[in-house]
Amino acid sequence: MNEIPRWAWMWGLAAAIFAACKAFTWTRNRGGAFGGRDAAYLLLWPGMNAKAFLDRSLRPAPPPAPEWIFAAAKSVLGVALVWIVAPRASAPLLKGWIGLVGMIFILHFGTVHLASLAWRRAGAQAEPIMRAPVLSGSLGELWGKRWNLGFRDIAHELIYAPLSPRLGASGAALAVFVASGLVHDLVISVPAGAGYGLPTAYFLLQGAGVLLEKKLRISSRIVAIVVAAGPAYWLFHPPFVRNVFLPFMEAIGA
Repeated sequence: MNEIPRWAWMWGLAAAIFAACKAFTWTRNRGGAFGGRDAAYLLLWPGMNAKAFLDRSLRPAPPPAPEWIFAAAKSVLGVALVWIVAPRASAPLLKGWIGLVGMIFILHFGTVHLASLAWRRAGAQAEPIMRAPVLSGSLGELWGKRWNLGFRDIAHELIYAPLSPRLGASGAALAVFVASGLVHDLVISVPAGAGYGLPTAYFLLQGAGVLLEKKLRISSRIVAIVVAAGPAYWLFHPPFVRNVFLPFMEAIGA
């Protein structure tokens, strides 16, 4: 790890996990002979709903022009945060966190949304993986229907569906949050060389919050925002920002 930048380890681990998940979902849902749609799913689409993407009978409506503009605007916002706003921050941690938010806008909200639009325009069922999470009316809605639906799809297929008959819906849901925490610890804390367990603790808190609001039958947008955003520094903890993300920003000229 001393010879390879920590940020390279981060991206390498993320790419390896992503490739394994893509291969798993494709293997379980592929049809006949390998074709162009299969290659597109594996190499050119980050979503994990292989069944929908590979089904040629599904023909989504062409996306409207305002959606293209909105997706492009999110990408531009991300670029501005990473290369204009973040470099002007005086505190290193603040610079890193602004850069992280910007990178999320570039990748998850912007580029992936543009890819979704392109594939839907081409006739493939490729829904955006981010569905306006700020509009979530509850913590359960945020994690189950609006935030990173690519992970939601693979987690449902790989973890929730097999475990729910034995652990029940609540136990299987909590297992998904634990798995998410461990994956984030691997990609975030391991390259940073510190902060172990903080991402897992973050997702355990989210899982507990989802189960609690379901048990109490409550839903609140404010509570969802506070619980999800308040302890976000556990997820992107200071050692990760200092040791991994700030050097990455320097490498890309930000």
